[in-house]
Amino acid sequence: MLSIDQLLHIMPLAKRRAEAYLGILNDAMIEFGIETPLCQAAFLANLAVESGQLIYVEEIASGAAYDGREDLGNKKPEAISIAAQHGTTPGRFYKGHGLIQITGFDNHVACGQALGIDAKNEPKKLTLPVYAARSAAWFWKRNGLNAFADAGDFDGVCDKINRGRKTLAIGDANGWKERLAFYEAAKEVLC
Repeated sequence: MLSIDQLLHIMPLAKRRAEAYLGILNDAMIEFGIETPLCQAAFLANLAVESGQLIYVEEIASGAAYDGREDLGNKKPEAISIAAQHGTTPGRFYKGHGLIQITGFDNHVACGQALGIDAKNEPKKLTLPVYAARSAAWFWKRNGLNAFADAGDFDGVCDKINRGRKTLAIGDANGWKERLAFYEAAKEVLC
């Protein structure tokens, strides 16, 4: 089990949010099988970057860049209709939510089904702490990231999270240096 001291060593700017998230993160890691020290270190390091050390549970950008993304399901008539009912577009409505930024109509639908919530019509549910953590752990499991982490392929973990696929280049994920620094800090206290 992750302790408050370990979490604050990894994410020193989390401060009081660390206490609010500690139990939730431990529960999510258990629920979705993020159990080995290397997996937990890689998971927490990426959450630190994706959420700004547990600060952001919704993407800062508007999401407009995702409007035409067929690969995210944002061009589906249902996505367009639901977003329009809320006075917006699919890219904006289904922009990144949760600690790992679940993005797009299809991902919100799949995540909501897995967590037993309606993230299709209420994507902001993934910003609630328990669902922010569970959605991140669900994404981790769904994308088979334990295999990368246990093999010591931290670059592969970061690529899958940030680029959607493993790339040939090492360190090309956005925020690579920060991800690596958080990973090293996590390994210091978890491994």
